[in-house]
Amino acid sequence: MRQDLHIAPETVDAQKRAANPEAHAWVAANAGSGKTFVLSRRVLRLLLDSVAPDEILCLTYTKAAAAEMRARVTDKLGEWALMDDVELGSELLDLTGHRPDADKLRRAKQLFALALETPGGLKINTIHAFAELCVAPLSIGSGGAV
Repeated sequence: MRQDLHIAPETVDAQKRAANPEAHAWVAANAGSGKTFVLSRRVLRLLLDSVAPDEILCLTYTKAAAAEMRARVTDKLGEWALMDDVELGSELLDLTGHRPDADKLRRAKQLFALALETPGGLKINTIHAFAELCVAPLSIGSGGAV
């Protein structure tokens, strides 16, 4: 049986600051402490702020973390697409701290389709996969494999 855990108010405040795309953040913490939660919320806020999906790059250490983040963001965008305006407004208020206007609600509902239509989808990879993408073009003339 799962017990609800109490999260200290200062932790919640730190997570909200780290999820704010208007500030630079380095998120380093122990396993299970909420890093994926925070970074997923940051991606959602970037998308809400009209950053194109193909302009966002998320890097994690493990394939499992990358898959979890991709699932969380995609699942949440799918939920938003189906929510009524009142429920969505409440979600966005919780996420951003601001009551959304009609344009923001409309954008939130369109983000799922936008993310699906983006060639290659959301770029959420491991650091190693990203490094491989960077060096792959360099191996063409070297005769070596990446």
